[in-house]
Amino acid sequence: MKALIALCLWCGVALAARAADDYKFGPDSERHEGVPAGKVTAFQWTNSTVFPGTHREGWVYVPAQYEASKPAAVMVFQDGRGYMDERGSQRAPIVFDNLIARGEMPVTISIFLNPGTLGERGGPGGASNRSFEYDSLGDQYARFICEEILPHFAREYNLTSDPEMRAIGGMSSGAIAAFTVAWERPDMFRKVLSQIGSFTNIRGGHEYPALIRKTERKPLRVFLQDGSNDLNNLHGDWPLANKSMESALRFAGYDVTFVLGDGGHSGKHGGAILPDSLRWLWRPATPLPAPLTKDNLGGDEALVKILPPTGGWELVGEGYGFTDAACGDSAGNFYFSDLGNSTIWRVAVGGAPEKWLEHGVKASGLKFGPEGRLYAVTQPDGAVKPKVVAIDPQTKAITELAADVKPNDLAVSAAGWLYYTDTGAGEIKMLPLAAAGSTRPQAVATGIKGPNGIALSPDGKFLAVSEYNGQSVWHYYVRPDGQLGGAERYMTLRMTAKPTSGGDGMTTDVEGRYYVTSFAGIQMFDRGGRMGGVIAPPNDKGCVSLAFAGPGKEWLYVCNAKQVWRRHLLTHGP
Repeated sequence: MKALIALCLWCGVALAARAADDYKFGPDSERHEGVPAGKVTAFQWTNSTVFPGTHREGWVYVPAQYEASKPAAVMVFQDGRGYMDERGSQRAPIVFDNLIARGEMPVTISIFLNPGTLGERGGPGGASNRSFEYDSLGDQYARFICEEILPHFAREYNLTSDPEMRAIGGMSSGAIAAFTVAWERPDMFRKVLSQIGSFTNIRGGHEYPALIRKTERKPLRVFLQDGSNDLNNLHGDWPLANKSMESALRFAGYDVTFVLGDGGHSGKHGGAILPDSLRWLWRPATPLPAPLTKDNLGGDEALVKILPPTGGWELVGEGYGFTDAACGDSAGNFYFSDLGNSTIWRVAVGGAPEKWLEHGVKASGLKFGPEGRLYAVTQPDGAVKPKVVAIDPQTKAITELAADVKPNDLAVSAAGWLYYTDTGAGEIKMLPLAAAGSTRPQAVATGIKGPNGIALSPDGKFLAVSEYNGQSVWHYYVRPDGQLGGAERYMTLRMTAKPTSGGDGMTTDVEGRYYVTSFAGIQMFDRGGRMGGVIAPPNDKGCVSLAFAGPGKEWLYVCNAKQVWRRHLLTHGP
């Protein structure tokens, strides 16, 4: 009996071992008479400025149906040789020929790229640059594709500029590289094919599921494939990581599907289903599912609580020198400073931008006080040194409150305290409004790495300050005498590839959420200091300040370089 059991167990193991990766090509991966064949041409890439000193091989596939007068769709593959080789595990040119001939995917020019090699044209002593290029998070590889590869081939072929008609894919580390390109540049690529994707901790890829859950949904369509016998090593568990990716993408409302086979870390399963994968990627647009809230703890702050299901950024005005000092009044009118022209603008509720105070002050921060005066901190303007001033909304008369100061941004409490950030000194300084003009501002907090944005909680009991040169948002309680206590690094800003967060302007909503502009976007935190998510800025120029204003104070206005934008939210200002 024991021998029979052992034999049965051995047979089960043997059958399972044979089943893993026991995938066969279907007819879409075979050549057929009468199907026009595209042309594959090899090329070398040796002059990269994004990855200097690298050499790489590449191939470009041009379908027989391509016409120079019509823009062609584009698909880029990482580890290109494995996809281009008609005797390999993918046979992409054959699959493309068959699907394009039947109209199951558009006429598509495909670029097959190998990773870079450091050294003399990949010769002896050369080192593979694959892991650095593919596994790293950030925009470097995306810049290589979008700024070097695509422009080059756009000069040779009529490539579409429509991101909906651009796809990118890869296996293993090449798969996470493909996702990273689309994640960083959804304005360039919106379709992702990931086979046995390495969303593990090789160079931080395990962070993607958490980032996806707390980032405003990007317009991406993602096909995930993996095998239940894929890797499980020091970097992570591949099948589990891909399941986490699918779960996060579904939570955030993405167009995603996940096919899990029984294979290992190879291209056999992905190659066998490549025709179906491409059909799914190139299928017509479908309505996106609603993001989930999953508020299991009765207090979680997912982005869906503040972002409407439709609508986005609306341009309010443009053509300014440099916009900053976003501010709203009690009626919902919006004010901002054109720093480049020392002018304060006003956007009345339901109105258009109009000059409110021309050539008055070069304000980097504006806030209304409890008595209705507009307070400003200013920057050097010719021979005029920085100041703290008050502006009468009726007469536009300017009263100097403090001189010989170096302020950046400010907050004003209902109790009569004005706080401003001194970025160079790393301090928060406080000025009692009752004694303004007769007393010097005093430092009430120190040791902050480039304090910048500053905001009070809706009840005025707490003060928060963002670090431009660090990663924290500091949090303090406000004592009755205006002094600050209980200093904590209360919120942690999401970082990008840059060494600092760029934490800048800050505001709060009626629920006590904090909104902070940064290099990563507009970061939202709940009143407990937990990140709820990152709202995408209107463009790549970066937002410096923001405020609630407009009808019902339900619009979030942002100063964005030479422009001002706004977006309707499901919350409102205090």
